[in-house]
Amino acid sequence: MKKLYLVFLAILTLNGASFAQDSKLLVEGEKRFKNIKQLTFGGENAEAYFSFDGKKLIFQSKREGLGCDQIFTMNADGSNLKMVSNGLGRTTCAYYLKGDKKIIYASTQHANRACPKPPDMSRGYVWPVYPDYDIYIANADGSKAKRLTTTPGYDAEATVSPDGKKIVFTSQRDGELEIYTMDINGRNVKRLTNEPGYDGGAFFSPDSKQIVYRRSTPKDAAELARYRALLAEHLIVPTTFEIWVMNADGSNKRQITNLDSGSFAPFFTPDGKRIIFSTNYFATDPRKRNFDLVLIGLDGKGLERVTYNETFDGFPMFSPDGKKIVFASNRNNAKEGDTNVFIADWVP
Repeated sequence: MKKLYLVFLAILTLNGASFAQDSKLLVEGEKRFKNIKQLTFGGENAEAYFSFDGKKLIFQSKREGLGCDQIFTMNADGSNLKMVSNGLGRTTCAYYLKGDKKIIYASTQHANRACPKPPDMSRGYVWPVYPDYDIYIANADGSKAKRLTTTPGYDAEATVSPDGKKIVFTSQRDGELEIYTMDINGRNVKRLTNEPGYDGGAFFSPDSKQIVYRRSTPKDAAELARYRALLAEHLIVPTTFEIWVMNADGSNKRQITNLDSGSFAPFFTPDGKRIIFSTNYFATDPRKRNFDLVLIGLDGKGLERVTYNETFDGFPMFSPDGKKIVFASNRNNAKEGDTNVFIADWVP
């Protein structure tokens, strides 16, 4: 399967597929971006994260020929696109390890070679938290993949500290969806969050001393009961998330936002003083998939809108040198539903 897909990518390249740079990609008001470029074209591409040297990106993609998300890498200019997962199961949340010789990602491949069934949306908009997800470590080319986690329940959303020493991830191993850290080799697992509700999507600060994450807190007994009933079916409703920060050891937890909106995908700015994240706070109709990138200070003040695209902008990450930002967006779609990866110079 992987070889056939690489042939398909080669055909695209021969036919002139390459990255785009166009002033039309920039929406009025987006003063934080310069030289924006589109790196992928078609399909569902998201969670693109820089290598430690800033030269490559790793991301998940569901595109023609694939039944569900697989892991890809490419150069930061969009060239040299490669699928590095093996095409089995469903994958998500990939990240480079320090040195860029290894990668981690979550996969369901050990439980079933086929893609897991998507959730039943007749119950409303829900996210699946597949219990078969485990975190894998592999060579940067995808070879020699092996499981880092083997406990029952969801293990995914793994990212790596800038000092290269720790992995932070979300797990349901203890019943709730909580945040944990572990060493790069999977040892010394430590639970950091302990409250009812979903904690996830965690990233370290540039100095590796803090962790930013999203949290969904049930407001009353009825909401808690519904949350736990859905979780028993491996589902969550991603309606309201707030952004939180804690020390890397789990101490000093504090809520940063109070927007009563769907706020997620937080990442520290290069100076470590603010957080960029995605939210539908500015959407005129929150039911629509209109998410924008915004900045906020660690004190919860100074909310600043960064993107003004009328569809989806999310999953922001700064390059290690702080000069670039990569994000996923529905802008410039060839067809409705496409999500692509974009990169731009960051104006501090």
